[in-house]
Amino acid sequence: MTTQTLTFARPAIATAFLPLLFILMWSSGYVAGKIAVPYAGPFTLVFIRFSVAAVILLIAAIVLRASWPKSFREFCHIAMVGVLIQAVQFSGLYSGISLGVSAGVSALIVGTMPVFTALGAGWLLKEKVTARQWMGLLIGLVGVILVVAHKLHLGEAGVEGYLAVVLALFGITTGTLYQKRFCTTMDIRTGGFIQLTVASLITFIFALQYEDLAVTWSTEFILSSAWMSLVNSIGAISVLYMLIRRGEASRVASLFYLIPSVTALMAFVVLGEKLSTLALLGFAVTATGVWLSNKR
Repeated sequence: MTTQTLTFARPAIATAFLPLLFILMWSSGYVAGKIAVPYAGPFTLVFIRFSVAAVILLIAAIVLRASWPKSFREFCHIAMVGVLIQAVQFSGLYSGISLGVSAGVSALIVGTMPVFTALGAGWLLKEKVTARQWMGLLIGLVGVILVVAHKLHLGEAGVEGYLAVVLALFGITTGTLYQKRFCTTMDIRTGGFIQLTVASLITFIFALQYEDLAVTWSTEFILSSAWMSLVNSIGAISVLYMLIRRGEASRVASLFYLIPSVTALMAFVVLGEKLSTLALLGFAVTATGVWLSNKR
């Protein structure tokens, strides 16, 4: 094999591997979160997750001499993504669930993110979303509905709970678009530290106000929190930013359709949760939709 062949092979391998790695990493966070939730309040949990990850990235940035933002404006853009993708998304999601919104309804609401991202990408980023991509996005949404269908019930949530989950949808959607528009050149180590530090400060205020930062320490909590800090807040987010940097926001967003399906599979293996035939059908439908959305 020639050097030129290797040069062309590496981007192809990365193109195929990074989306799979992102889906696996991001999905695992829901399983780890379910293990950790009984031991701490939602704001306390995400505060610990963000702050530990921020310290690790700071050490990495110093040791590896990573580059820092060159202007206050660049710093603010990076911080804003941290507010949206980290603080707003996860605080809204966990708050909604704690207020009674079912896991299925939460997954369905946040699962509409690819559609809204495609709309925003066409309007704000001037990305062209083809008819095939729209078809893939709609098919993917149907797949998500099938996956979470057995969990769809209104529960005891009021308007506040649903507004909190909609806020989470707003955070991940606008954060993805903002990252693509303003932060594609940021260093993942220093940029991640800035974003996680801002998110930590925001969630710390809410954790102190509403939960007194109370934690029941256990081996399960320590291991799951460490997983969320390393694999989710550092690993998954870093891969997400790499994907956004490489491709169109609408195509990257379509990968989120696979999160409920892969999470259901992981929960079946790790937590022993029931995996219905309808969910497996939804997995296949979702995969078809994502394939259509990303086919060039």
